Amino acid sequence: MEPFSCRLCPRACGVNRLAGEKGFCRAGGTLRVFRWGAHHGEEPPISGTRGSGTVFFSHCPLGCLYCQNYPWTAGGAGEDITVARLAEILQSLADAGCHNWNLVTPEPWLPWIQEAADGLRASGTRLPFVYNTSGYVRPEVAATYHALQDIVLADLRYASAECARAASRAPDYPDVARAYLRWCADHVGPLQTDADGIATRGLIIRLLVLPGHPEEAVQSLRWLADHCGTGHHVSLMSQYTPAHLALQTPGWDRTITEEEFTLVTDEAERLGMDTGWTQPYGTAFGDDELLGKNMPPGEAAVGSPPPRP
Repeated sequence: MEPFSCRLCPRACGVNRLAGEKGFCRAGGTLRVFRWGAHHGEEPPISGTRGSGTVFFSHCPLGCLYCQNYPWTAGGAGEDITVARLAEILQSLADAGCHNWNLVTPEPWLPWIQEAADGLRASGTRLPFVYNTSGYVRPEVAATYHALQDIVLADLRYASAECARAASRAPDYPDVARAYLRWCADHVGPLQTDADGIATRGLIIRLLVLPGHPEEAVQSLRWLADHCGTGHHVSLMSQYTPAHLALQTPGWDRTITEEEFTLVTDEAERLGMDTGWTQPYGTAFGDDELLGKNMPPGEAAVGSPPPRP
């Protein structure tokens, strides 16, 4: 493991994390996780009936002003653990019957995760990995850690540098995320499921419609159609809820309107992008319902499993 001169994310800070230096994400030299457990609130092929075995990692290479997970992304909350302990956590999720291992914001910790995964696979424990990411991923880093990307659950948040700079302090986000998604289209491919409809491999793209910026999602849909095709599963999300710094930022301190969401869903229909899911309008949360903000640390399930037939 060599997280010296760290360039795991597109910011390429170049800091020596093992020597105590910290870059943009503020991650140090010891693996840190916030929570783990069966997640029942992801897209249906990911959560299935037994849940997605999810690990929420601390720290994040983006700086989203509306982040709902800010206690452990921006704030760095969590527990420092060893690689051996991460392997134990992943083993426990497999033993609990989860369909997959779901890595939420893994970018700061890829060498540690890879070491844990290699040990588990050597011992005979295997589940598909879900790489659950903001989309702010360097393709060359993705290629290095391709074994953690059986399934990719990737955001495509912005189409313009201006919006990406204002909302996430990352004006290069559109270029980076588009390059990564093209890598995914070539190396991961469309979603594949087993006989029970559970994902085994492939790409799912999430588009969160942002208040005052529905054209960002419209432009992203057009780019996807032109450069990745219309056959990939797309998840259109209406759930934007102001949190963190967005609560004090004009324009970002509100939910989206029905007209904004309809603009995006109409464009998806026009393009023939009908493979995937569309959240019903009106799924924004109240402040006390925000999962990330209010989720306690440690081991626990996320959401409730579907009722048995």
